[in-house]
Amino acid sequence: MAPHNFAKLDTACVPTPCHVLDLARLEHNLQILKRVGDEAGVSVLLALKAFSCFAVSDLVMKYLSGTAASGLYEARLGRTRFGGDVHAYAPGLKDADIDELLDCSDHLILNSLQQWGRFRSRIEAHGGVETGLRVNPMHSEVENPLYDPCASWSRLGAPANQVTAADLEGLSGIHVHALCDHPYDAFDRMLSAVEARCAHLFGSVEWINLGGGLLITDDGFPLERFIERLAGFRERTGLKVYIEPGTAVALHAGALVSQVLDRFDYGAPLAVMDTSATCHMPDVIEAPFTPDLLGATALPRNTAMDAVDAHVIRLGGPTCLAGDIIGTYRFEMPPQVGDRLVFLDLAYYTMVKATTFNGMPLPSLALWDSRTDALEVVKSFGYADFEGRL
Repeated sequence: MAPHNFAKLDTACVPTPCHVLDLARLEHNLQILKRVGDEAGVSVLLALKAFSCFAVSDLVMKYLSGTAASGLYEARLGRTRFGGDVHAYAPGLKDADIDELLDCSDHLILNSLQQWGRFRSRIEAHGGVETGLRVNPMHSEVENPLYDPCASWSRLGAPANQVTAADLEGLSGIHVHALCDHPYDAFDRMLSAVEARCAHLFGSVEWINLGGGLLITDDGFPLERFIERLAGFRERTGLKVYIEPGTAVALHAGALVSQVLDRFDYGAPLAVMDTSATCHMPDVIEAPFTPDLLGATALPRNTAMDAVDAHVIRLGGPTCLAGDIIGTYRFEMPPQVGDRLVFLDLAYYTMVKATTFNGMPLPSLALWDSRTDALEVVKSFGYADFEGRL
């Protein structure tokens, strides 16, 4: 399969801005993840923090075992909109939320031994929920500290060298997470670190959740090696193994369609779009990165004004934030006012992070099947969605 199918999309069929999900690529990804689960003997969960579009929940649950939630509301979404097992974790838990969180969850992962001690009696009185501890394997693969769960002074999980087998009394599992959109080799190194630094805990638990952050569904990912590595780990340890991909579920399956609102030259060619980096794709600014754009080549974010020509245009959003810049691109045919542009790979960590800063409307949501060209706009947003948050 090609990395994406959006060259075939008729953008005139959707409003702008609009998230478009390709059901064909989404199902392709889910089939890969199901193969991993079946052949490696592990359970695969959707990480809702990355992708939580319940309009495709039936398709997702046809292939996966359940969802991984990052708090009460995601757990509730997993229970009511997706089904399957719900695994919940949050660095901080409110006393007032515990009972409902337990009602919504099959697994509850505590962030610290102090948290476990504080809520243990209520968890055990509730019954029916397996509990685990998040453990920091003290192994960093993520270069940007903003996204590194194992960075120095991390608040995410108890350091492995500070947890003993006796500390896990009453708990049935452990959870580790150390990746962020990584290839296989990073997972291989991480798992080696987990085997070395958490081995003293394996005999005291029944399961381990290895987290997500791995580009399992990317083209060229070595599936056979990954499956073999997972199966070998499961057999050596005797543990039930969970993984919780997020990006991998929607990789290459989403695009954001936007329209050019204005074109001008203030020392360099500029265009204003009806979609915003800060509102609709905040990782573009936070990471930072420049999203791929259909029919154009992304240039470095530090491209100088005096290095451009008439085919290079910087695209920005319509907000008043000076840094609301999507990216700088080289076009064969520079776009004009009214043209529609398709930003690629903006399904994961986009819909879940969107805001209405400056009164910006949220993008609509369309489901499109590139196999049949069937398209349905399933959600549009208006003023009430902006006002209701205020």
